[in-house]
Amino acid sequence: MKNGRTGARGRRALTTEQIEGVVAMQRRKKIASRRVWITVCAAVAVLSLLALAAVTLLPVLRIGGSSMSPALEAGDLCLIRQTDDFEPGELCAFYRHDKILVKRVIARSGDWVDILEDGTVTVNGEAIDEPYVTVPAKGACDIDLPYQVPEARLFVLGDRRDISLDSRSGEIGCVAEEQIVGKVTFRLWPLGSFGRVS
Repeated sequence: MKNGRTGARGRRALTTEQIEGVVAMQRRKKIASRRVWITVCAAVAVLSLLALAAVTLLPVLRIGGSSMSPALEAGDLCLIRQTDDFEPGELCAFYRHDKILVKRVIARSGDWVDILEDGTVTVNGEAIDEPYVTVPAKGACDIDLPYQVPEARLFVLGDRRDISLDSRSGEIGCVAEEQIVGKVTFRLWPLGSFGRVS
């Protein structure tokens, strides 16, 4: 059929070049559609793996009380980095029965802890600097002071010394390695407080 010739209904018939162009265009659309589908599937797979890694390697914890105020407030959402290696002053999340508590590491195995009547805490005879404590207090303390931290344990205190139940109490005691969930490192919520936790 020659170029420009019309069919029975008055429509122009397509040339071989035009048909090949339409076929090529359809083929390109199909390839592009397949690439989009592969990209979407890959993105979903990557996001799923990242979510799984976040849940298993960096669990999220909702703070339930005020014993760590003002560093952490009730309702804060925080990331926990799984580790059992802590320096004094870092925040430790640990299991106690069916709950996860968060307290500040004060001393490690073998250290001697004493708490004076005015709330000053000493470790190995040296008063420690605690800028995070707004209300110093000896608090509810039923252990014999000075106290030596047992092997493979951490001595922890809440920042609100007047209300916190922590290693000063025989009910909580020192934190054993098998109780540790990890280190509280980052606050996700509220957005106004988004950032590292110290």
